[in-house]
Amino acid sequence: MPHTRLRLGVRSEGGTVQVARLMLTLACGDYDRTRALYDGRVVPDGIDLTYLALEPEEIFWRMLRHREFDASEMSMAMFMMGHASNTMPFVAVPVFPSRAFRHSAIYINAASGIHRPEQLVGRRVGVVEYAITAAVWVRGILQDEYGVRPEQVCWVTGGQEQPGREDKVPLSLSGVQIERAPQGRYLSEMLLCGDIDVLVAARVPSCYTGPNGKVQRLFAKSRQVEQDYFARTGIFPIMHTVVLRKDIYDAHPWAAQSLVKAFVAAKNLCYNSVRNTATLRYLLPWTMLDVEEMHELMGDDPWPYGWEPNRKTMELLARYLHEQGLTAVRVAPEQVFASNTMGAFRL
Repeated sequence: MPHTRLRLGVRSEGGTVQVARLMLTLACGDYDRTRALYDGRVVPDGIDLTYLALEPEEIFWRMLRHREFDASEMSMAMFMMGHASNTMPFVAVPVFPSRAFRHSAIYINAASGIHRPEQLVGRRVGVVEYAITAAVWVRGILQDEYGVRPEQVCWVTGGQEQPGREDKVPLSLSGVQIERAPQGRYLSEMLLCGDIDVLVAARVPSCYTGPNGKVQRLFAKSRQVEQDYFARTGIFPIMHTVVLRKDIYDAHPWAAQSLVKAFVAAKNLCYNSVRNTATLRYLLPWTMLDVEEMHELMGDDPWPYGWEPNRKTMELLARYLHEQGLTAVRVAPEQVFASNTMGAFRL
């Protein structure tokens, strides 16, 4: 159960008053947009936050298998799958610390003869887990944009850089061919050897050495393709959300709103930092040109939190999950978030 601790803070005429604050542990990636939460520049209202900066794969495994944290970053697809089956002991808040376009996440063996997405039909496509959010988006985009249906591909699952990876969420799907990578094999090595033709990878695989190597991206000009996709659809795919344990939310519903406000404040500090043109804060020489290009295409807040700005994207993800057999019913995305975080007060 969640617990509180006394923190010295508010002074009165008679001395120092002890103020009880909710003590929460948050597991989340180390991102520029969350850095102010990690280093303490932003403090959530009423919460003493312990921020554990971990990789998403570790966070999801520990949270889904063992419920180790009070709050955490969470796979959007896996959370919606759990919500649809009433097996998810968490409530989500409309904060999305990870988003990514995924055309650039499709890698091919150059010797496979694949030059266009339509040529993926009948091929062997590796993916670490069938249900990861990146793969859900890739399959949906391949079907909507290029007419390639999931059942027209043989999906091979396993570790990307190490053999023996297990699914975080067991699946039982019909009509789709899913194989496990052979014992002792991993997907990056299998792609390089030609034992799979394609790899869908959220992380750049170790076998990729550049556009002219043995492993290449399916979309050679992926940046242009992804910008065109956004210009036509307005979709910036959501990968992860933030969840809070239901028992904590039931006991302290205000904590959900405190987290949303804190994540928004941290993101705003990130925007201020990246727009500072006095000196380059990052190693990328054309950071400011990239920022200007991003805002020209995507508007003032390319990374929106909250429900309404993300309605269209969430509804599309819900459709993909249902069409791909990962949810028995089409989830109403607005029902997966804490009810008191669906709007914000106005002055």
